[in-house]
Amino acid sequence: MNFKLSLITLNFLVISLFILNSCSNDLQGNIQSIKHQPKIEPDYSDVTIPFNIAPLNFIIKEPGNEYQVILKSGLSNSQISVRSNDGVIQFPEESWKKLIEESKGDKITIQVLSVVSTNSINKYEPISISVANEPIDPYLAYRLISPGYYSWSDIKIEQRSLASFDLESVIENQMIEKNCVNCHSFNQNNPDQFLVHIRGSKGGTYFVDNDKITKTNLKTDQMLSGATYPSWHPGGKFVAFSSNQVRQSFYAHYSKSIEVFDESSSLILYNTQKNEIIGVPKNDSGESLQTFPTWSPDGKYLYYCEAFLNDSITGWEVKDIEKIHYNLVKKSFNEADVSFGKTEIVVSATETHQSVSFPRISPDGKFLIFTMADYGTFPIWHKEADLHMLDLHNGKLKKMELNSDETDSYHSWSSNSKWLVFSSKRIDGRSTRPFIAYVNSWDQIGKPFVLPQNDPVYYDNQVLSFNIPELIKGKIKMNSRDFEAATKNTTIQAKSGKFENAKPEKANRPLNNQPEIPNSIHG
Repeated sequence: MNFKLSLITLNFLVISLFILNSCSNDLQGNIQSIKHQPKIEPDYSDVTIPFNIAPLNFIIKEPGNEYQVILKSGLSNSQISVRSNDGVIQFPEESWKKLIEESKGDKITIQVLSVVSTNSINKYEPISISVANEPIDPYLAYRLISPGYYSWSDIKIEQRSLASFDLESVIENQMIEKNCVNCHSFNQNNPDQFLVHIRGSKGGTYFVDNDKITKTNLKTDQMLSGATYPSWHPGGKFVAFSSNQVRQSFYAHYSKSIEVFDESSSLILYNTQKNEIIGVPKNDSGESLQTFPTWSPDGKYLYYCEAFLNDSITGWEVKDIEKIHYNLVKKSFNEADVSFGKTEIVVSATETHQSVSFPRISPDGKFLIFTMADYGTFPIWHKEADLHMLDLHNGKLKKMELNSDETDSYHSWSSNSKWLVFSSKRIDGRSTRPFIAYVNSWDQIGKPFVLPQNDPVYYDNQVLSFNIPELIKGKIKMNSRDFEAATKNTTIQAKSGKFENAKPEKANRPLNNQPEIPNSIHG
């Protein structure tokens, strides 16, 4: 009995000493108030974050030989204190998770102190971070690839937990004879229903349905090229693609490297149940290029980008490519008889004097966000490329506040329509990184923040680009070995259906953007 009491007394003393040490763990000295916020990298000041995001670790870029960071909740008494000798701040995951969950709908503050000399401490103005009530989808899938145009020998599709730093490969092309892997696409953010293209000796479109992978060749004799830029119809029965003959030109001037463009392109529709490809009619559009299809959330409209041929131009020189401008258009779709309506202009390139690509509609049907550049169809090489937002209920259009002076491009929505992830080159002007922004309303869009990493200097040491970031509602069950095994499966050849008024002709002329078709911004 006395032995048990001694253990209890000893444990109490140990706990008491721990509490006392914790309370006296603050930096000691004369505090000087600095009248500005500290510079931190990545920059997380004034951002809005979901309550299920991994710790926003950072490095302090202020003078000092010792640092302390105190993280406080605005709604509770919870706080986290971290000390560092080199300015690298990494928050404990469990403590971070508890604090931000307690701060939903409010703010947390980051107080930074630094020891600059003996007995002298700088105290900076606190950094504020808002915590939204709405969660973000728990995983992000993306392709990791070299930022240039010349290397595809090492490509991965990875999935990253957004609540932690857990990372897994979905496909590694090193395991499939270094074939090019691209264009992964999910049905309604569903990790159990998606597709991915593989090009090369293991080539095909690989459809994933729960625990089954089907290898398919979508190229038919009616198509000038293969299927790319997929978009799932909400019901999962259809997938819209564009079929593009892609070309590239190189600049002699150092300020630009490459221009990618379509010599010919049209839209196709794949019926996953019938294994059949049909053409999306061009009957009212004339000779045109069509690309980047995307469905409205109710499946009643197919949106895409379209540019029209100009009889006065006959070449494909760079000066001609600079005259290519794509409209944002749409067609109604009747699933019952698999038919399309007339083409309607949604955003006119004649009015904007720019070119539209990558349209994506929020799952709640309120907003459509697209990339717009000065010309062309491949904005990743355009420094001026920015994201624009269209209100589908009143037709208002604006350039989004979240853009930078570098390329801001490919984007996708969360399943609850509150979060946007997009690719940006704003960190170094070279590699694309995934940035996340809160979209509360037309007028309330949060400052974007880069995907947090456990090591806050990760992006300084990593040169690969994060390509095609897609938010998904759970973890992908398939892994690299599953896809390696699937490459050995028999390839299923898609059947060719009707292509009346839809079969593309090889274009010999660059394009104009002045079709005589109805104008509409609703849907």
